Amino acid sequence: MKFQKDVYRIALTKVDGVGPVTAKLLINHFGSAEYIFKAKKKELLELDGIGPSVAKAFEEESIFAEAEKELSLIEKHKINLLFYLDEAYPNRLKHIPDSPILLFSQGKNEFNVKRTVGIVGTRSPSSYGIQMVEKLIEDLKAYNVIVVSGLAHGIDAIAHRSSINQQIPTYGIMGGGFEKIYPAANRKLANDMMKEGGVMTEFCYQIKPDREHFPMRNRLIAALSDALIVVESGKVGGSMITADLANQYNKDVFAIPGRNIDSKSVGCNRLIKQHQANLLESAADLSYMMGWDKKSDIQMSLPLIALNTQEQSVVDLLTNPKGVHLDKIHQELNLPISSLSPLLLSLEFRGIIRSLPGKCYTLN
Repeated sequence: MKFQKDVYRIALTKVDGVGPVTAKLLINHFGSAEYIFKAKKKELLELDGIGPSVAKAFEEESIFAEAEKELSLIEKHKINLLFYLDEAYPNRLKHIPDSPILLFSQGKNEFNVKRTVGIVGTRSPSSYGIQMVEKLIEDLKAYNVIVVSGLAHGIDAIAHRSSINQQIPTYGIMGGGFEKIYPAANRKLANDMMKEGGVMTEFCYQIKPDREHFPMRNRLIAALSDALIVVESGKVGGSMITADLANQYNKDVFAIPGRNIDSKSVGCNRLIKQHQANLLESAADLSYMMGWDKKSDIQMSLPLIALNTQEQSVVDLLTNPKGVHLDKIHQELNLPISSLSPLLLSLEFRGIIRSLPGKCYTLN
């Protein structure tokens, strides 16, 4: 069989028993999605985590028919396909083990900026919650951020719309495919977002926005956010899941406090009380805690400085202005300390990174 590379990549996501983690292991071993499908069954079975049922699933011919159909749909509707090894793939997702190997997007693909803010909250906000989002977005304009949310009713939609009004790029992460923008009432909003930001999903075109997809969507919001802000939330729900995931990913989580008699403030107050979120009252609080100033240069890339592969991997990892610990860098890049230390020292001497107290490093 001979298909274009994108067909093989899409086909890999449709193999029963192969999730993002296994798919990456397979690609790392065989070099490409194409060579995985061309490998002999015996070669597949030699790998950890690949049993007879998974190896047999690669022989299912319908996989390629589905993949070709998917590619035809995304080409017809001008949807961008981002592979996890592509330069345009969000760097912040590359270090999350279960991040998808493929993303589908419309709009601009400018995810790799220096500062990202995620904003989530209830689908039925109070007037206080609405005012807080609008004020936060207005004040965040000076810090050159992009705003990430989930394109849902309520706080999500207000964050997206306020960003558009302030000419801040904003990205919506969906829990289904592009065939059905959900909720339908936000289709125009999604179209407006694509002018300076965009809409993104890990789900194929015709996948419906089923309930079980939204926690998957939430993990992408958490991973894409340097700072995640919970505006209003009950004690359970998608916003609380996203906050928990952000904490697991070592992101900075913030919550806006409210009166203890307000049901929409229960989740935020709990996050603050249990030290799972910083108390946030204004964008000034955020800039102070994140160490952000009002510089205009937001690109993470360093086009005038030649970096080798290992150096670029370090730079891609240092997205947190508060610093990333040496042990975390060692763990993520799987480099021995004896190799990592001179690498960091070289980058520091060249003014690309700087060291912080406590064996932490950040971009200069």
